[in-house]
Amino acid sequence: MQDDKNRWFIRYVWFFVGVTINAIGVALITKAELGTSPISSVALVLSLKFAPSLGQFSFATNMLFIIVQRILLKKAFRPLQWLQIGVNLLFSTVLDITMHCLSWLNPAHLVTQSTVLMLGCAVLGVGISIEVAPDVLIVPGEGIVKAIALVSKRPFEKIKIIFDVSSVCLAMVLSYLFFSRLNGLGVGTIFSAFSIGKFVGLFNKRLGLIRKISILHESFSGT
Repeated sequence: MQDDKNRWFIRYVWFFVGVTINAIGVALITKAELGTSPISSVALVLSLKFAPSLGQFSFATNMLFIIVQRILLKKAFRPLQWLQIGVNLLFSTVLDITMHCLSWLNPAHLVTQSTVLMLGCAVLGVGISIEVAPDVLIVPGEGIVKAIALVSKRPFEKIKIIFDVSSVCLAMVLSYLFFSRLNGLGVGTIFSAFSIGKFVGLFNKRLGLIRKISILHESFSGT
Protein backbone atom coordinates (compact mmCIF):
# COMPACT_ATOMS: atom_id res chain seq x y z
CA MET A 1 0.00 0.00 0.00
CA GLN A 2 2.80 2.43 0.92
CA ASP A 3 4.54 1.57 -2.34
CA ASP A 4 1.34 2.43 -4.24
CA LYS A 5 1.12 5.78 -2.45
CA ASN A 6 4.69 6.58 -3.42
CA ARG A 7 3.98 5.73 -7.05
CA TRP A 8 0.82 7.82 -6.94
CA PHE A 9 2.78 10.80 -5.61
CA ILE A 10 5.58 10.39 -8.16
CA ARG A 11 3.07 10.12 -11.01
CA TYR A 12 1.53 13.47 -10.05
CA VAL A 13 4.97 15.05 -9.67
CA TRP A 14 5.87 14.01 -13.21
CA PHE A 15 2.52 15.24 -14.49
CA PHE A 16 3.11 18.71 -13.08
CA VAL A 17 6.69 18.67 -14.37
CA GLY A 18 5.25 18.00 -17.83
CA VAL A 19 2.75 20.86 -17.51
CA THR A 20 5.57 23.19 -16.46
CA ILE A 21 7.64 22.20 -19.48
CA ASN A 22 4.57 22.70 -21.68
CA ALA A 23 4.32 26.32 -20.54
CA ILE A 24 8.00 26.91 -21.31
CA GLY A 25 7.53 25.39 -24.76
CA VAL A 26 4.53 27.62 -25.55
CA ALA A 27 6.51 30.67 -24.40
CA LEU A 28 9.40 29.79 -26.70
CA ILE A 29 7.06 29.23 -29.66
CA THR A 30 5.43 32.59 -28.98
CA LYS A 31 8.77 34.39 -28.63
CA ALA A 32 9.75 33.18 -32.10
CA GLU A 33 7.21 35.75 -33.30
CA LEU A 34 5.96 33.49 -36.07
CA GLY A 35 2.70 32.70 -34.33
CA THR A 36 1.89 30.51 -31.35
CA SER A 37 0.40 27.04 -30.88
CA PRO A 38 -3.25 26.66 -32.03
CA ILE A 39 -4.57 26.15 -28.50
CA SER A 40 -2.98 29.44 -27.37
CA SER A 41 -3.78 31.45 -30.49
CA VAL A 42 -6.96 33.12 -29.19
CA ALA A 43 -5.32 34.01 -25.86
CA LEU A 44 -2.32 35.53 -27.65
CA VAL A 45 -4.42 37.73 -29.93
CA LEU A 46 -6.46 38.93 -26.95
CA SER A 47 -3.29 39.68 -24.98
CA LEU A 48 -1.95 41.78 -27.86
CA LYS A 49 -5.10 43.91 -27.78
CA PHE A 50 -5.92 44.17 -24.08
CA ALA A 51 -3.99 44.66 -20.84
CA PRO A 52 -4.06 41.13 -19.32
CA SER A 53 -1.04 38.98 -20.13
CA LEU A 54 -0.87 35.85 -22.27
CA GLY A 55 -0.85 33.72 -19.13
CA GLN A 56 -3.90 35.50 -17.72
CA PHE A 57 -5.87 35.09 -20.92
CA SER A 58 -4.75 31.45 -21.10
CA PHE A 59 -6.08 30.96 -17.58
CA ALA A 60 -9.43 32.50 -18.54
CA THR A 61 -9.85 30.42 -21.70
CA ASN A 62 -8.84 27.23 -19.90
CA MET A 63 -11.36 27.93 -17.14
CA LEU A 64 -13.99 28.19 -19.87
CA PHE A 65 -12.84 24.81 -21.18
CA ILE A 66 -13.25 23.27 -17.72
CA ILE A 67 -16.75 24.71 -17.29
CA VAL A 68 -17.79 23.42 -20.73
CA GLN A 69 -16.48 19.96 -19.78
CA ARG A 70 -18.65 20.00 -16.66
CA ILE A 71 -21.72 21.04 -18.68
CA LEU A 72 -21.18 18.43 -21.40
CA LEU A 73 -20.24 15.49 -19.19
CA LYS A 74 -22.65 16.24 -16.33
CA LYS A 75 -22.33 13.41 -13.78
CA ALA A 76 -19.60 11.77 -15.85
CA PHE A 77 -17.34 14.69 -14.93
CA ARG A 78 -15.36 13.20 -12.06
CA PRO A 79 -14.68 15.45 -9.03
CA LEU A 80 -10.98 14.72 -9.50
CA GLN A 81 -11.09 16.66 -12.76
CA TRP A 82 -11.64 19.89 -10.83
CA LEU A 83 -7.90 19.62 -10.18
CA GLN A 84 -7.58 20.96 -13.72
CA ILE A 85 -8.02 24.37 -12.10
CA GLY A 86 -4.73 23.88 -10.27
CA VAL A 87 -3.13 22.63 -13.46
CA ASN A 88 -4.44 25.73 -15.24
CA LEU A 89 -3.02 28.02 -12.57
CA LEU A 90 0.39 26.36 -12.74
CA PHE A 91 0.53 26.50 -16.54
CA SER A 92 -0.60 30.13 -16.75
CA THR A 93 1.80 31.26 -14.03
CA VAL A 94 4.82 29.50 -15.52
CA LEU A 95 3.87 30.84 -18.96
CA ASP A 96 3.91 34.43 -17.74
CA ILE A 97 7.11 33.94 -15.74
CA THR A 98 8.83 32.39 -18.76
CA MET A 99 7.62 35.15 -21.07
CA HIS A 100 9.05 37.69 -18.62
CA CYS A 101 12.37 35.84 -18.32
CA LEU A 102 12.59 35.68 -22.12
CA SER A 103 11.81 39.37 -22.59
CA TRP A 104 15.33 39.78 -23.97
CA LEU A 105 14.65 37.24 -26.72
CA ASN A 106 13.49 39.12 -29.81
CA PRO A 107 14.72 37.24 -32.88
CA ALA A 108 14.86 39.57 -35.86
CA HIS A 109 15.85 37.19 -38.64
CA LEU A 110 14.03 34.21 -40.09
CA VAL A 111 16.87 31.82 -39.24
CA THR A 112 16.85 32.72 -35.54
CA GLN A 113 13.05 32.83 -35.47
CA SER A 114 12.89 29.37 -37.02
CA THR A 115 15.47 28.07 -34.53
CA VAL A 116 13.50 29.37 -31.55
CA LEU A 117 10.28 28.00 -33.04
CA MET A 118 11.80 24.56 -33.56
CA LEU A 119 13.22 24.57 -30.02
CA GLY A 120 9.84 25.59 -28.61
CA CYS A 121 8.02 22.80 -30.48
CA ALA A 122 10.59 20.27 -29.26
CA VAL A 123 10.28 21.46 -25.65
CA LEU A 124 6.49 21.35 -25.87
CA GLY A 125 6.73 17.85 -27.32
CA VAL A 126 8.82 16.70 -24.35
CA GLY A 127 6.38 18.32 -21.95
CA ILE A 128 3.36 16.63 -23.50
CA SER A 129 5.12 13.23 -23.47
CA ILE A 130 5.95 13.60 -19.77
CA GLU A 131 2.50 14.99 -18.92
CA VAL A 132 0.62 12.12 -20.58
CA ALA A 133 2.85 9.25 -19.39
CA PRO A 134 1.69 9.16 -15.72
CA ASP A 135 -1.99 8.94 -16.79
CA VAL A 136 -3.36 10.90 -13.83
CA LEU A 137 -5.08 14.06 -15.07
CA ILE A 138 -5.86 15.78 -18.33
CA VAL A 139 -5.12 19.41 -19.17
CA PRO A 140 -8.14 21.65 -19.94
CA GLY A 141 -7.32 21.99 -23.65
CA GLU A 142 -7.37 18.23 -24.08
CA GLY A 143 -10.16 17.74 -21.57
CA ILE A 144 -12.66 19.75 -23.59
CA VAL A 145 -11.75 17.85 -26.76
CA LYS A 146 -12.22 14.54 -24.95
CA ALA A 147 -15.58 15.71 -23.58
CA ILE A 148 -16.81 16.77 -27.02
CA ALA A 149 -15.61 13.47 -28.49
CA LEU A 150 -17.47 11.46 -25.83
CA VAL A 151 -20.72 13.41 -26.21
CA SER A 152 -20.61 13.45 -30.02
CA LYS A 153 -19.33 9.84 -30.15
CA ARG A 154 -16.65 10.81 -32.64
CA PRO A 155 -12.93 9.92 -32.58
CA PHE A 156 -10.76 12.09 -30.34
CA GLU A 157 -8.30 12.70 -33.18
CA LYS A 158 -10.96 14.16 -35.48
CA ILE A 159 -12.40 16.40 -32.77
CA LYS A 160 -8.88 17.57 -31.91
CA ILE A 161 -8.26 18.67 -35.49
CA ILE A 162 -11.63 20.44 -35.68
CA PHE A 163 -11.01 22.12 -32.32
CA ASP A 164 -7.53 23.35 -33.27
CA VAL A 165 -8.68 24.63 -36.66
CA SER A 166 -11.65 26.38 -35.02
CA SER A 167 -9.32 28.02 -32.48
CA VAL A 168 -7.07 29.35 -35.21
CA CYS A 169 -10.03 30.58 -37.26
CA LEU A 170 -11.44 32.43 -34.25
CA ALA A 171 -8.01 33.93 -33.58
CA MET A 172 -7.85 35.08 -37.21
CA VAL A 173 -11.27 36.73 -36.97
CA LEU A 174 -10.29 38.51 -33.75
CA SER A 175 -6.96 39.56 -35.26
CA TYR A 176 -8.59 41.20 -38.27
CA LEU A 177 -11.26 42.71 -36.03
CA PHE A 178 -8.72 44.27 -33.67
CA PHE A 179 -5.80 45.05 -36.00
CA SER A 180 -7.18 44.75 -39.57
CA ARG A 181 -4.39 42.24 -40.24
CA LEU A 182 -2.95 39.00 -38.95
CA ASN A 183 -1.27 39.62 -35.61
CA GLY A 184 -0.04 36.83 -33.36
CA LEU A 185 -0.61 34.22 -36.06
CA GLY A 186 1.72 33.02 -38.76
CA VAL A 187 3.65 30.15 -40.22
CA GLY A 188 4.69 29.15 -36.70
CA THR A 189 1.08 28.36 -35.86
CA ILE A 190 0.83 25.99 -38.79
CA PHE A 191 4.26 24.47 -38.17
CA SER A 192 3.55 23.83 -34.50
CA ALA A 193 0.19 22.25 -35.32
CA PHE A 194 1.84 19.66 -37.57
CA SER A 195 5.19 19.18 -35.79
CA ILE A 196 4.36 18.88 -32.09
CA GLY A 197 2.61 15.54 -32.53
CA LYS A 198 5.65 14.23 -34.40
CA PHE A 199 7.94 15.38 -31.59
CA VAL A 200 5.71 13.63 -29.06
CA GLY A 201 5.87 10.40 -31.05
CA LEU A 202 9.65 10.69 -31.36
CA PHE A 203 10.20 11.29 -27.65
CA ASN A 204 7.81 8.51 -26.67
CA LYS A 205 9.92 6.10 -28.72
CA ARG A 206 13.39 7.47 -27.96
CA LEU A 207 13.30 8.76 -24.38
CA GLY A 208 13.71 5.98 -21.84
CA LEU A 209 12.39 8.38 -19.20
CA ILE A 210 8.92 8.30 -20.75
CA ARG A 211 8.83 4.51 -20.50
CA LYS A 212 9.95 4.66 -16.86
CA ILE A 213 7.17 7.11 -16.03
CA SER A 214 4.61 4.96 -17.85
CA ILE A 215 5.70 1.92 -15.84
CA LEU A 216 4.68 3.78 -12.66
CA HIS A 217 1.12 3.75 -13.99
CA GLU A 218 1.20 0.23 -15.37
CA SER A 219 2.44 -1.22 -12.07
CA PHE A 220 0.06 0.80 -9.93
CA SER A 221 -2.42 -1.61 -8.34
CA GLY A 222 -4.94 1.16 -7.63
CA THR A 223 -5.75 1.84 -11.33
